[in-house]
Formats: sequence, structure tokens, C-alpha cells
Amino acid sequence: MKAVFLIGRLIFGGFFLYNGINHIKERKFMGQYARSKNVPLAEAAVVGTGVAMIVGGTSVLLGVKPKIGTAAIAGFLAGVSPIMHDFWRIEDPSQRMTEMINFSKNVALLGSALSLMGVEEPWPVSVPIGAREVEEGGYEDLLAA
Repeated sequence: MKAVFLIGRLIFGGFFLYNGINHIKERKFMGQYARSKNVPLAEAAVVGTGVAMIVGGTSVLLGVKPKIGTAAIAGFLAGVSPIMHDFWRIEDPSQRMTEMINFSKNVALLGSALSLMGVEEPWPVSVPIGAREVEEGGYEDLLAA
């Protein structure tokens, strides 16, 4: 099961890491779309959400402080989804469907992030930040040493 959990983490974390980097690289274009949704300081908001996704995705990938990382992802999804994908306000059927699909995808990802928040730390196959390996194969907090 460790392998399945690791593969899922890599996919989930990688999705947010990639999209966070893309938010920053494409901040001008994405800022225009955010402005069309009446987001104040749109370009700065795009960069801020990109940073949240990078922090969250990296945390999940490495298993370092994953509760903080999944909280960053959950906060991003909960905050952005109703503003950017407000399908209930769209009259054009094609655009409405596109926004509903994106909103639904984000809700599913939010559920995944919340589920991962419930996994006990340390996660299997994680980078041991602030810990050292002991003879039994586990980890011991450096502060206790």
C-alpha cells in the first residue's frame, strides 16, 4: 500500500506544483481572466495562489509538513472555486458547462486534500526533515536526541 499511496501523492502533489508554476509563468494572461471575474489586484492574486499551490504541491510530494501543505491546497480550492468557476451565474450554455466542469473538478480535489489531511504524520516514504534515522529503521526527533 505504500507504493499506491506514494504514486497518488506524486500525481496529486505534482498536479499542484505544475499548476502553481504555471500560474506564476502565465500571471499576465491569468490575471486578465481573474480581472474579468472582478478579482481585485488580479495579477497579485494569481501569483499568491500560484505560491500556495507550489507550497502545497511540494509538501505533498515530499511528505514534509503535509498537513500544512494540504491545508494550503484546500484553502486555495475553497477560496478560488466559487469566484473563478461561478457556473450558476453564466448564461451561455457552453461557457456554463466549462465552468461547471472546472468547479466540480476543484470540489473533488478539495475532497482529496481534506482526506489527505487525515493521514497520520509522518507519511510513508517522506523526506525526513529534522529527523535522523535510528537503528530500527524508524526516525527519531533531533530535539529529543
